[in-house]
Amino acid sequence: MTVETQEETFTLEEVLAAVTPNHRLILWNDETNTFEHVISCLVKHLQYTAAQAEDIAWKVHTEGKCAVLEGSYTEVEIYRKILKSEGLTVSVE
Repeated sequence: MTVETQEETFTLEEVLAAVTPNHRLILWNDETNTFEHVISCLVKHLQYTAAQAEDIAWKVHTEGKCAVLEGSYTEVEIYRKILKSEGLTVSVE
């Protein structure tokens, strides 16, 4: 009986992605920020289109929160600080 195996190779990025937990940036509903301000911030800092940002704003309004970014802790934390400086209510999960 002959068994054939095939060797798999992975890049460093693939290995790190598999072992590094993803973090999510959560945008929370609040009574302070207007739809226009939330949409503007999402377009300006996260490069969403106006339509995508509006969809997110409505989801936050109706569901209370929405994940707006997923990535490494460092990347997500940078954007948390940016959006917080704009007055948005955000957290990292």
